[in-house]
Amino acid sequence: MSDEAVGGWHAVLALLERAPERVLDIWVDRARKGERREQLLQAAKNAGIKVQEATSETLDTRLGGDRHQGVVARCRAAVERTEADLPEFLEALKQAPLLLILDGIQDPHNLGACLRSADAAGVHAVILPRDNAAPLTPVVRKVASGAAETVPVFRVTNLARVLDMLKNAGVWLVGASGDGGQRIYDVELQGPVALVLGAEDKGMRRLTRDKCDFLAHIPMAGAVESLNVSVATGICLFEAVRQRTTR
Repeated sequence: MSDEAVGGWHAVLALLERAPERVLDIWVDRARKGERREQLLQAAKNAGIKVQEATSETLDTRLGGDRHQGVVARCRAAVERTEADLPEFLEALKQAPLLLILDGIQDPHNLGACLRSADAAGVHAVILPRDNAAPLTPVVRKVASGAAETVPVFRVTNLARVLDMLKNAGVWLVGASGDGGQRIYDVELQGPVALVLGAEDKGMRRLTRDKCDFLAHIPMAGAVESLNVSVATGICLFEAVRQRTTR
């Protein structure tokens, strides 16, 4: 299993708090001072992780030119979860699952933002197709602000088969689509549910769309026809949160 680089204060702190065994060493910009640096140094000390100082240019090289915010961790790559791991994962949940399925998100910034919203909404797992979708790159991890280290992510080979498996397990599939027959606010989201959103330009693939139990839209009052997928993801997820926390 190869090593990988993770940059950004939130992402590195999340690694130290949630998976310190993966962290090999940490490099910080010697010119950066302040509370976040001290917090990270203390977390690394608690985990027994070595921290070294470097120039910003060195950190640029270590992260392949991506923005690092002044800190880079070298860590063991996470064990990838696949569709084979999903049944046991769902069985172990002690509450109705809230899942997020992203069908072909290509932009790493959008994927990172979706993961961040998923973490904030308490999503139990995010499911991504292995092909034609952005991988969990350092950019994704940085934009996710630690969510890539906290939210279980499953990369699956056959999304259609996984959708069938979820339906057989009692999970309702709600697809977000501009031409959906119901408003997202009118769809029942309190039980076992997976929210399905599609790619930035084309939306869900036809087979994915056909597998959904419901298609819902976000009401739009202005001139634009659609929202950025990460914005739409946040709206749908927090409508689910609203329903699931209303007494």
